[in-house]
Amino acid sequence: MSQIPQEFTGVTAVAKANIYFDGKVVSHTIVTPDGAKKTLGLIYPGAFHFGTAAAERMEIVAGNCRVKLDGSTVWNDYSAGTFFEVPAKSGFDIEVASGICEYICSFLA
Repeated sequence: MSQIPQEFTGVTAVAKANIYFDGKVVSHTIVTPDGAKKTLGLIYPGAFHFGTAAAERMEIVAGNCRVKLDGSTVWNDYSAGTFFEVPAKSGFDIEVASGICEYICSFLA
């Protein structure tokens, strides 16, 4: 299991939120000193589909979710301290049964 960051120092934060699905998924973008773009977000209960332009790594900070990558029939469960990766030009279904799932999304090169 990888170490999920608890904080980011020296970043640029974008004040305007990214709001999806009528506010059920909300994130803020940060840019790290080395230029890497990440989003820090919350997913409220529900089922959602996201498409990806760039490859992504989704690290779960708190809560639980289940995920099915595009092209797969398998659902996998993720909880705090775990992560999944999504290929570029792809997508994934994500479901949160209860509570709030908090995440860090890193855009991979």
